[in-house]
Amino acid sequence: MAVQSSFKNMTLCLFAVCIVSSALLAAVYAVTEEPIAEAEHAKTVRAIAVVVPEFDGEPVADTIEVAGKKYPYYIVSKDGEPAGYAITSSASGYGGPVKLMVGVTADRVIYNTTVLSQSETPGLGAKCTEPAFADQFKEWNPAEKTLKVKKDGGDVDAITASTITSRAYAVAVETAVAVYDAIVAENNKGE
Repeated sequence: MAVQSSFKNMTLCLFAVCIVSSALLAAVYAVTEEPIAEAEHAKTVRAIAVVVPEFDGEPVADTIEVAGKKYPYYIVSKDGEPAGYAITSSASGYGGPVKLMVGVTADRVIYNTTVLSQSETPGLGAKCTEPAFADQFKEWNPAEKTLKVKKDGGDVDAITASTITSRAYAVAVETAVAVYDAIVAENNKGE
């Protein structure tokens, strides 16, 4: 005999489906949580290795608040002395945030940059991940060059047809330098 369709039966069926779905989602989350965290940590360590000079040991993670926003950063050392800082920074591009890791040496020179995430237009703004654009920031001294695209009076060569993305990249790098300055100022307070 078939079960009669009623409001009570439909509600119980929907409730049972929701319970089973929730249990399955919780199980999948529990199984994948640790591997996802490990993969994210490995990605961060690889990015740090790209943006700072050679270092000893493990990077030391910390955060600092600048202009009401918290920025994560990592300090790396060589022979007991700070070798550089890997600072996570972002700015709004054409397709959304352009998130970078910027390496700044102890003498305030940008060692290198790498894109952590971006959602720019493929073939246009997404070229910010390519060495042809990103390599211009290697060994960039903010005391000698301006972190703005040439169109805005700076020294950054913009990506053709992607000025918004280029500006976002430059702003993210400039923000990282400001974060570096705040880190140094905070460290000098204690002395």
